[in-house]
Amino acid sequence: MKASTRAITQCALLTCAALVLSLLEGFIPAAMVPVPGIKLGLANIAVLVALYLLGARYAWAVLICKCVLASVFGGGITSLAFSLTGGVLALGAMVLLKRLDGEIISIYGLSISGAALHSIGQILAACVMLKTASVIYYLPALLISCVFTGAVTGAVAALVLASFRRKIK
Repeated sequence: MKASTRAITQCALLTCAALVLSLLEGFIPAAMVPVPGIKLGLANIAVLVALYLLGARYAWAVLICKCVLASVFGGGITSLAFSLTGGVLALGAMVLLKRLDGEIISIYGLSISGAALHSIGQILAACVMLKTASVIYYLPALLISCVFTGAVTGAVAALVLASFRRKIK
């Protein structure tokens, strides 16, 4: 299937948005977060919008480009490993769950599920990199936070999609 110029342009803009949101999130002081290591996952807003607006193929492009570019602009190879492991698990699940969209799971549920699987992916990456399974004990705190962070990113993505759809009509 040939990609349209409009879709490629929207994908590029969503990739830029994901990168900017990812980098901005790095400036949130650690003291503002109740549990160390928890992030809002703001870049997931752009990935969710790409998934709903453009489809899975473009969402994968946004995710992979964001992960690679964020690691180049300040994360390094360790950041890339954590980001890709969590992101691939999260988006893979969201793509599968989206097939149930509207019937069983909404964009909010999709976002919360993605946040949870992203955390699981990062814990798995930490287990491999640290060569210990002891970091698994941190998972419950992360999963509890995923309900809040996933709901927030899902709500913002829903607002962005509504705005896009109004402008397209």
